[in-house]
Amino acid sequence: MTDPHRLRAASAAAIRGATRGAFAAMAMSGFRQVTTGLGLVRRTPPEEVLRQTAPSLFRRIPVDRRQALVELVHWAYGAGGGMLFGLLPRSVRRQGWAGPAYGFAFWAVFEAGLAPLLGIDERRHGGRERLALLADHLLYGVVVAASPWPHAD
Repeated sequence: MTDPHRLRAASAAAIRGATRGAFAAMAMSGFRQVTTGLGLVRRTPPEEVLRQTAPSLFRRIPVDRRQALVELVHWAYGAGGGMLFGLLPRSVRRQGWAGPAYGFAFWAVFEAGLAPLLGIDERRHGGRERLALLADHLLYGVVVAASPWPHAD
């Protein structure tokens, strides 16, 4: 039988993590404005995913509204990732390395697993683009883990 206190604590940690994840994805979006503006990133992973998984939906959205769709999808994905972080054991979430390691893991899973599965050709990305995307995922991890929220069960 599940202890109701533990279930409530896990639910609260997941909700706090989802909130932090959405904020972290927003921070990534700001960072990506810089990296795309400098020409380091041509097309962000959320845009690539939408173009691959829902091309007809993407084309139906007016061009001037597509970026908003990309951001909303990215923030939702970030919230989901933050929720998973919130469900990690408290002893892990408390470690200083947990956030950056989590951001790195998200980046690695996309690069090695999700992108090939979705047919996104990651080979077209140069070294600078990969580093820029790694940097924004490290930022994501730092923001997800930065608050006392993830640690307070």
